[in-house]
Amino acid sequence: MKTMPLKALSAALLLAGLTATSCAQAQETIQIGLAGPLTGPSARIGKDLENGAQLAIDDVNKQHPKIGGKEVVFKLQSEDDQSDPRTAVAVAQRLVDSGVAGVVGHWNTGTSIPAARIYHDAGIAQVAPVATGHGYTRQGFDTSFRVMGHDDDGGNYAGQYAVKTLQAKRIAVIDDRTAFGQGLADEFVKSLKAQGVEIVDRQYVDDKTVDFSAVLTAIRSKNADLIFFGGVDSQAAPLARRIKQLGIKATLMGAGGFVSQTFLTLAQKEGEGVVALEPGLAIDQMPGGKAFEQSYQARYHTHIELHAPFAYDATRVLIAAIEKADSTDASVYLPVLRSINYSGVTGDIAFDNEGNLKNPSFTVYKVVDGKWQPQTTVGGNAK
Repeated sequence: MKTMPLKALSAALLLAGLTATSCAQAQETIQIGLAGPLTGPSARIGKDLENGAQLAIDDVNKQHPKIGGKEVVFKLQSEDDQSDPRTAVAVAQRLVDSGVAGVVGHWNTGTSIPAARIYHDAGIAQVAPVATGHGYTRQGFDTSFRVMGHDDDGGNYAGQYAVKTLQAKRIAVIDDRTAFGQGLADEFVKSLKAQGVEIVDRQYVDDKTVDFSAVLTAIRSKNADLIFFGGVDSQAAPLARRIKQLGIKATLMGAGGFVSQTFLTLAQKEGEGVVALEPGLAIDQMPGGKAFEQSYQARYHTHIELHAPFAYDATRVLIAAIEKADSTDASVYLPVLRSINYSGVTGDIAFDNEGNLKNPSFTVYKVVDGKWQPQTTVGGNAK
């Protein structure tokens, strides 16, 4: 058996090291920002978004992407906005200062609206996976996009379903006074008025309310047969329980942020019969929904909480624009993103002049036997 002389071995090792270093230097890292609530009451949703975005990053990197003829690797840089508008602005600036190519986020409308100006001033794309308040894209920033329908449409469809399908005649409305909750409730009321229906009561809480006894007592005196809540699952669940405990016969309805495992766990049997309209198709009806769900569960060993498929698509469509433009320079890829037609997990993605998703779909769900069951689809891809 021949042995390599020590000098030759050292030279070979040095050459291998230089080659590895050269390859590492040749492979550029492109940072994609992710902004959402990673701590606090909404951390489970923020983590869900982060997981979806990370899956997208991993899938892209498996394809060994190249930009400008050079092999690149995409990396997710996650920042915690705590669902707080002021924190969101600081987070946005931190992402910009770190040199991210674009941002996926934020989760809610209240954080997306102020953060959008930071990204616009920096000239980079912000692709919101959720942020359904129309005000986010009505600021006139050509850097703002979203991959699901907004609340003007959602509130309108919810109002039509409440009147035409649920046959509700005496409707009360509660909202949590957030940009999302109040905006959604306003659109729902507008839809009712267009149908000639006046609400019997409107009540307000805040996004930390856990005891709904006072507002429900007021509503009970109005004999409402349907209660619409502009808010999310963590509050909708105790609201549903209190409605049943007070013996109120009204159906609870929402339109965004209800359909999650968290709601079912917190509401328990009192969640039965709750109705909610959500942007997008049911996971089983999404073009890539079943495959995505399998990948998600295999990677994270848990269920999809709420919006992971939309975070996946927001990340993929941003990267698709960068790849098609063959540049990480936002001034080059932004025109591509504005005109893109992308087939995603959640459906076809293209944007209107405001950056809203064209032709969005919405699904109505109902809790039946302790599970969210799709009832009907309205909007873009309804059949």
